[in-house]
Amino acid sequence: MLQILIQGMLLSGLYALIAVGFTLIFSVGRTLNLAYGAYLMLGGYLYFWASQSLGVPKSLAVLMAMAFGVVLGILKFRLIVKPLKGDHIAVEISTLILAVVLQAGVILIFGDSSKILLPIVGGVIYVAGAPVTYNMLIATLASWTILLSLYLFIRRTEIGRAMQAVSMDTKGAAICGIEPDRVNLITWALSGGLGALGGVFFASYTQLAPSMWVGPLIISVAVVIVGGIGSIIGTLIVAHIVGFMEVIVVSVLAPELRGVFTMGLIILVLVLRPQGLFGREEL
Repeated sequence: MLQILIQGMLLSGLYALIAVGFTLIFSVGRTLNLAYGAYLMLGGYLYFWASQSLGVPKSLAVLMAMAFGVVLGILKFRLIVKPLKGDHIAVEISTLILAVVLQAGVILIFGDSSKILLPIVGGVIYVAGAPVTYNMLIATLASWTILLSLYLFIRRTEIGRAMQAVSMDTKGAAICGIEPDRVNLITWALSGGLGALGGVFFASYTQLAPSMWVGPLIISVAVVIVGGIGSIIGTLIVAHIVGFMEVIVVSVLAPELRGVFTMGLIILVLVLRPQGLFGREEL
């Protein structure tokens, strides 16, 4: 039981890190960024290329991956989201197409076979008999630190308060002198960096493959739907619910059923509480 608790905490922290960038986009822009999983895929592959092919120090390779994610987020907003402004369906379809195109590009460059990504920090410790990798421990601590920092950033900085205003009422925020496009640009950039960082940890937890973007995207969608629009706290709580239940399902039932609970939870919440468990109209 203690092993399940420990593994659940670690997996939940990773899921929270993966989902928070997706939550930001949906909260501020009211758009499902269906290419979000591609941030993770590209972040993982860039880290692999820099650290294991070029021999770049791992810490620098992580920063390179995050910087690439930021640039990708900015380009996506300027070239896709802004020109299609107001048409959320067109944006969502375009981002999904972009994810498929990026996957094809990765296959063209790196091949379609899976690759083993070396952890940022190697080594294993045992807690109450449960093996815990330093990499997963760092991912969990990074997740909690980032979520706390993001919460404080949104609540206590000028840009953060502008994000709150845009998430509640775009037109009203514009009347008050806030530039919605600038706020959205910053949000997409943040989301890209966070997604790429999550991709590095996720790929080292599972494996690096061109199709790896699908799983994190499903997790992110589940967290947004179940947690509700605009709740950073909801993201943290729901990520832990999903993480713990997956560990329990894998341990008690079968690994093949790990995604069944997530899908069932989405359907249940959509039927009983469409606004999500912690749904509200602000960050």
